Amino acid sequence: MSDSHLQPGFTLKALRQSRGWSLAQAAEETGVSKAMLGQIERNESSPTVATLWKIATGFNVPFSLFIPTERPCESATMLRSSRTRWPQTQDSMQVTPLFPYDPQFRFDMLAIELASGALSNSSPHDLGVIEHVVITEGELQLAVDGKWHTLIAGEGLRFQADCPHSYRNDGEQPVKFHCLIHYPPPH
Repeated sequence: MSDSHLQPGFTLKALRQSRGWSLAQAAEETGVSKAMLGQIERNESSPTVATLWKIATGFNVPFSLFIPTERPCESATMLRSSRTRWPQTQDSMQVTPLFPYDPQFRFDMLAIELASGALSNSSPHDLGVIEHVVITEGELQLAVDGKWHTLIAGEGLRFQADCPHSYRNDGEQPVKFHCLIHYPPPH
């Protein structure tokens, strides 16, 4: 992430300015403090995965917009495990875009690793957003609107993500899963 245009702060500032939002308005829309948003924009702070989710949700943009990836230009794109990850030493979740946001099909496809004992709460996404979660390793506890589901490797759950939802790993090993997030067309 050596180029400034690849930093989450650059993306955040560009989104905010394109909408004509002040830092205060962006804080109100995202639930992230004005001070933290300013630090991210100035690249003085590296946001956690949870903070990036809040910002993406507040701006109604795909999460992968904040993670630099190679943009495919061919009609067929090969999945490579060396894609950019968003690991955080202070965070218990790592997110890797498998296929970054595709405006034609309106989805993000992410590989997520949740550390042992970790809990990640997600604010409701915009109306009509649907998540598809498929476990690849381990066991995941997934709450959708307060109801918990237990998923093991090879199982998946599709749900309306416009309600609160949480991911929890009660196991001793990290749990790995893929998450396809489908965004509805603009109103």
